[in-house]
Amino acid sequence: MARNEAGGSIAGHVAAVAGLVLMLVLLPFYLASGLMAPYWAVALLVVVWLALFLLGILWFRRHPFLVLLLPVVAVAVWFVVMIGGESLFGWTP
Repeated sequence: MARNEAGGSIAGHVAAVAGLVLMLVLLPFYLASGLMAPYWAVALLVVVWLALFLLGILWFRRHPFLVLLLPVVAVAVWFVVMIGGESLFGWTP
């Protein structure tokens, strides 16, 4: 496997960059949750998104392939909160 100057694999860096880019793609969904969820729930969702994004930055060199899992977790969290909020608290668009 090819290595770059910093000692990490190129494939690992590509995977980590892809994971962080996918996290950025999900940010508008988190911000647009205010169309259905109350503002306190949107604030909590944004805090969760920010924590996952910062975790991706921390994992960039140590665990670059795990960064690809963060967007999957982010999508799952968003769906669970939005569907749970709709069924439990009556959030509607």
